[in-house]
Amino acid sequence: MSDPINIRAKAETFPLAQVFRISRGARTEAKVVTVYLTRAGFQGWGECVPYARYGETIDSVLAQVQSLPEGFDHDSLLDLLPAGAARNAVDCALWDLEAKAAGRPIIHLLGLPKPGPEITAYTLSLDTPEAMEKQAHKHRSRPLLKTKLGGEGDVARIEAVRKGAPDARIIVDANEGWTAEIYAELAPVLLRLGVEMVEQPLPAGQDDMLAEMTRPLPVCADESCHDRASLAGLKGKYDMVNIKLDKTGGLTEALALRSVARTAGYSVMVGCMVGTSLAMAPAVLVAQGVELTDLDGPLLLARDRDAALRYDDENVYPPTSQLWG
Repeated sequence: MSDPINIRAKAETFPLAQVFRISRGARTEAKVVTVYLTRAGFQGWGECVPYARYGETIDSVLAQVQSLPEGFDHDSLLDLLPAGAARNAVDCALWDLEAKAAGRPIIHLLGLPKPGPEITAYTLSLDTPEAMEKQAHKHRSRPLLKTKLGGEGDVARIEAVRKGAPDARIIVDANEGWTAEIYAELAPVLLRLGVEMVEQPLPAGQDDMLAEMTRPLPVCADESCHDRASLAGLKGKYDMVNIKLDKTGGLTEALALRSVARTAGYSVMVGCMVGTSLAMAPAVLVAQGVELTDLDGPLLLARDRDAALRYDDENVYPPTSQLWG
């Protein structure tokens, strides 16, 4: 019988470099839960971001983590905890623990090819058109900008972003803030301005109209797509799925979702909550070769973990073993 796993979890707060706004509100800090798993002298760790939109709090996630029995593995975790933040941190910590115990990179344990850098989007916070033009101009050298939108005034915002960054590729995220009528009105305008995709325009659970509409601007499921079980409900509505480890409940399910989504004909985006490099590290593995990568969380922070991921003006690079995996 293998040694039992000791579980420790704690809440941590990382201040943001500036206020970050989406259609549902604003924040000035990232509140995360860090999980440490220890067995036979080896320790692995993982991070998650509890998300109120999905009924999660710091306390609820800590309680879920502490509810686990001593003996579990990646497969049993899928039954012990629901898809979500708590399972994500535990699953990623377990992969890190196993890699350290084996003395081998995690890609060897998973049978994955050596990862490389991926171009990542940089997110522009929802604001006035004037402020968003300044944000875009500051980051105009980046190849891919993701613009948060919220409904009224969105055309002016995108026009301002395009003016500030005339050469960048642009994707937009409505965070459930549109209606079907707004999509129909904005889609041709956004296409004219060079926007390539809109993320979650309609609220999850109220998105059936997408199947009945012409979608000239490709639509990506975020809040509507969590794990493999949610794919059936997306048929005919979405062109792309956004895989986030805090939604899938870890690296194990994220890799499985990527495979099944591709087989079902969806394009794939790999995204993140606002967290540290520890949260992004396993997601970089999922992002290899996908159509869009949005792993800019650490770029929005005032400070990050030690041995943080490397970023340049275009790319996010795979983690070193000093960080994770």
